[in-house]
Amino acid sequence: MITKRIIPCLDVKDGRVVKGVNFAGLGDVSCPVELARYYSDNGADELVFYDITASAEGRGLFTDILRRVAETIFIPLTVGGGIYTLDDFDRVLKCGADKVSVNSGAISHPELVQEAAKRYGNQCVVLSVDVKRVDGVYRVFAKGGRENTGMEAIEWITRCVEAGAGEVVVNSIDTDGVKQGFDLPLLEAVCRAVSVPVIASGGAGCIQDFITLFQGLPQVDAGLAASIFHFGEVAISDLKAEMQRQGISARQ
Repeated sequence: MITKRIIPCLDVKDGRVVKGVNFAGLGDVSCPVELARYYSDNGADELVFYDITASAEGRGLFTDILRRVAETIFIPLTVGGGIYTLDDFDRVLKCGADKVSVNSGAISHPELVQEAAKRYGNQCVVLSVDVKRVDGVYRVFAKGGRENTGMEAIEWITRCVEAGAGEVVVNSIDTDGVKQGFDLPLLEAVCRAVSVPVIASGGAGCIQDFITLFQGLPQVDAGLAASIFHFGEVAISDLKAEMQRQGISARQ
C-alpha cells in the first residue's frame, strides 16, 4: 500500500485561521503562522493554506501571511485562494509555496490548468473541487461553496486532469465540518475517473474515519482535515500510530 499522507488545512480569513460547518458559520481558531509551525513540528506530511474569501472578494491572496507561513515550516505547502492567472501562480510560488491549488480560477478560466501545467509542471498544479449533491447529482460549486456552477463534478475533474492537473483535492460540502466521516461514495467516483493522486477533504471526526477511508478506498492518497486537528481532538501522532497498527502505511 502506498504511504498515506495526513494533511492539516488552514482556512484563512482576514489573517486568521477559521472553521465552519458545510462551508458556513466560520469561527476564529488561531494565528496561521503559529498553527503552521505546530503542524510542521508534529507529524503533518504536508500543509494546505487556503485564503478562503479571496475569490469571493475578487482580490489576490494575502502574500504577507503566506510568506511567513512558508518561512516557518519544513514540509510541502500547497496554497490556494484567488488564483486566476499565471501571475498568481508565480506570486505564490515566489512566496514559498510548493504547489498551487486552483478552484474558482479554473472554473472561470478553463485554460489556466493547462497553461500552468506547461509552465510549472503537472506536479505543481492541484485541482481543488468543492462538490455538493444537488437533486442526486454531484455539482461543482465556486467561490468558497457559495455558487452552484451547474457543472457535473466527475466530468469537470476528469477534464482538468486531462488538461494537466497533477493532484485533486475533493472537498465534500455535504460532509464538511459535520465530523461523520469522509464522503466515500463521492471519493470512489473520483478515484474511478482519474489516475492522479486524490486527497479526501471534508467530514473527518475521529481517527476511525481515516482508517475507514484508507481501508475502504486504498486508491485515496491522503486525508485532509481541519477542525479535529485545530481543536486537539485528534493528534497526528496518535492517528499515524493507529494507521500503522491497522496495516496502513504512514510516515512517522
